[in-house]
Amino acid sequence: MKLARAIHFDESDTRIFHNPARTGEWCISGGFEFSNWSEGDLTGKQRQAFANGWFGLETGGRVTFVAVTQIEKGEMETLTALLARHFVTYYGAPSEDAARPVAAEEIAQMVELCEDHEPNTLLTVARELSEAGVRETYRSIAPQDAGIEQFAIHGSLDEPGHSH
Repeated sequence: MKLARAIHFDESDTRIFHNPARTGEWCISGGFEFSNWSEGDLTGKQRQAFANGWFGLETGGRVTFVAVTQIEKGEMETLTALLARHFVTYYGAPSEDAARPVAAEEIAQMVELCEDHEPNTLLTVARELSEAGVRETYRSIAPQDAGIEQFAIHGSLDEPGHSH
């Protein structure tokens, strides 16, 4: 089974999102946050979260890139409970038990999205408001195109004294 983790190549997410996700946390699309939004809600950092942000299951923060990774079944239970708690805390769900099926469905959609991709594939999301509501499209960047190895080994390419 696969899900996706937040990944950062630079500091930009800390500047563009009001609440950036933590590197390595499990993420889902999180489009549910925008289900009642209108053009008037799409300003500043909220607009960025709407347009391109994945939802971090631990922090509720947003991230631009996620990387597809294997996940254990036991971890899925924990994430479902976390998301159910989020629905109770922020969306007025009556209880975690009541919210759990919705949380499980949100996570299952992300598992399905990740299933067709190799580990370390990067995914991006793009959202727009349409007549029918929020429309999401996804893009994938294959591991060999993304150059993840460079970042994993050498850190940022902008480091002083780092030769290319």
